Amino acid sequence: MPDTDATIPNTTTANTTTPGTSNTDAKPPVRTGFLRSFIRWLLIGMVLLWSLAALILVAARWIDPPTTAVHIQRHMQAWIHDTPYRERYEFVPLSQISPELQHAVIAAEDANFYQHHGFDWHQMEIAAQDDLEGERTRGASTITQQLVKNLFFGTGRSFLRKGAEATLVPVAELVLGKRRILELYLNLVEWGPGIYGAEAASRYHYGTSARNIGRQQAARLAAILPAPLKRRPERMNNYSAIILTRMAQMGW
Repeated sequence: MPDTDATIPNTTTANTTTPGTSNTDAKPPVRTGFLRSFIRWLLIGMVLLWSLAALILVAARWIDPPTTAVHIQRHMQAWIHDTPYRERYEFVPLSQISPELQHAVIAAEDANFYQHHGFDWHQMEIAAQDDLEGERTRGASTITQQLVKNLFFGTGRSFLRKGAEATLVPVAELVLGKRRILELYLNLVEWGPGIYGAEAASRYHYGTSARNIGRQQAARLAAILPAPLKRRPERMNNYSAIILTRMAQMGW
């Protein structure tokens, strides 16, 4: 009888894996896949947030914003530090804001407001040169840039914020126009602790409406805008005099 043991085929699968390698090497590492997915969803989220901000700017052409990032930031700071906080905010049309106050703010904050398209490259060059020389002596942000910052980013500073702001400024210039930009800025800007807008500032500091603000008062109000939580109009003798000089040089 034949020896059947010799005729039984070996059905055991041979291990063809090359020594020193692993079957999992062909698959991307889990960590790399997670990182790629995270970056993809982060970019999608950033695009959606930017689109929402752009839509808000479009809506702001007709709708007066009920609040801003700065308003919310100050509320949160008061809550965190458990300090009293009272917000004064009343939106009024540009026609109800004294031309003297309009001119004083432009002279103080953005003298080339009606000439540029959102960025004042000349002032940015001067500010950069001042930085190289050791100390910044003036700001370079335009009224449009400040409006975008107040609406969406608060008072914080970062390169990410600056980048996002730079992409929204052209949108604001395109959809709002100079008159509406100025109207929004004058109504939303911070003018003291819990004081937002020209109407609230005029009533708080001078006991009158924004339409009745005179030339001297306008210059003093404009003078506190760079540091509204620290400055007071009655102390702004020197800077208000500079603003008045600028107004005269600009034909106002």
